[in-house]
Amino acid sequence: MPSVDSQNQKTFTYSHSTLERAERALVCSPFNACLFETMRSRRVSMSEITGVTGVQNGYTKRSISELVADNALVWLIQVGVLRREVDGQGITDSFRLTPLGRQIVEQSQGKPWRTPTLSDNLYNATIRWLRLPF
Repeated sequence: MPSVDSQNQKTFTYSHSTLERAERALVCSPFNACLFETMRSRRVSMSEITGVTGVQNGYTKRSISELVADNALVWLIQVGVLRREVDGQGITDSFRLTPLGRQIVEQSQGKPWRTPTLSDNLYNATIRWLRLPF
């Protein structure tokens, strides 16, 4: 696999509302920052995230089913933070960060994730339920 020359990587500029929405989706998710830190360097498969393995790896706050994990990961894909990994045969069950996700994780590196407020959770749940683009 070819390495990426980080000096030649193009930096994307995102609006404040895009960054805010993505950061809110991350902190409201059932996942710990450790999962996204790992995704900075490699893909992570669904089997590493779900059940007791997810808790042991430090990826989830509690043991979650594959359905719950998939729904949360798909929401993060729709927000623009994650992407599904693709191999030569098609889509896999692994996930990676997008440039937006990478930017948010790098900005919060070394700092604990903030605890989502009630309004964060309500706003995120409403947007997620209605699938509104903001």
